[in-house]
Amino acid sequence: MINKIFDNVDETVQDIENGSMILMGGFGGAGVPYQLISGLYRRGSEALTFVSNNPGFYEEGLAELIKNGRVAKLMCSFPLSKESYVFIEKYKAGKIALELIPQGTMAERIRAGGSGIEAFYTPTGVGTEIAEGKEEKIIEGVNCLLEKAIKADFAFVKAKKADRWGNLIYNKSGRNFNPLMAMAANITIAEVDEIVEVGELDPESVVTPGIFVQRVFKKVGS
Repeated sequence: MINKIFDNVDETVQDIENGSMILMGGFGGAGVPYQLISGLYRRGSEALTFVSNNPGFYEEGLAELIKNGRVAKLMCSFPLSKESYVFIEKYKAGKIALELIPQGTMAERIRAGGSGIEAFYTPTGVGTEIAEGKEEKIIEGVNCLLEKAIKADFAFVKAKKADRWGNLIYNKSGRNFNPLMAMAANITIAEVDEIVEVGELDPESVVTPGIFVQRVFKKVGS
């Protein structure tokens, strides 16, 4: 019997080793798997690379890992905001690397990673610092950059409901990057609000099929 349900968050992250690359869902504060991040903090893994929309706010979530020196590199679209002061301080001190990626390009690079596409061309970033070190090509008169797919060891996603097969549905804007990231990792771990029996989810509402999800746990509290 297929059963991807884990009893607690700490069990889901026990094999995340130093140097792992992790995709983390969320846009702003919506759809962020905060309890997975806390579990990883207790796990103690270091030298991590995260792909995320932002570096976390104040000293919560991803910002907690950055503050404690667990993150070696961040790949993201919005690294600078007054609430992201933890990342800004670490970056200015040379203690964390940054790969700045335009938002649409980041989403497409992750989608490509989950779809078996190794790279693609886009005009976004031509003539800017984003283009440094990247192959350029003119396609039908348009200058384009070659962008490589993003694939990771793990993906942390946040969903509203799951069944024991790992099928997921999301809550409105909480969907954001989560479905794309679930497709592009070797192991996807889902933090969910509710676990239901197989057959209770409307197949037309399932956004992430269970084939992309290896581990599920129900978050503690509301």
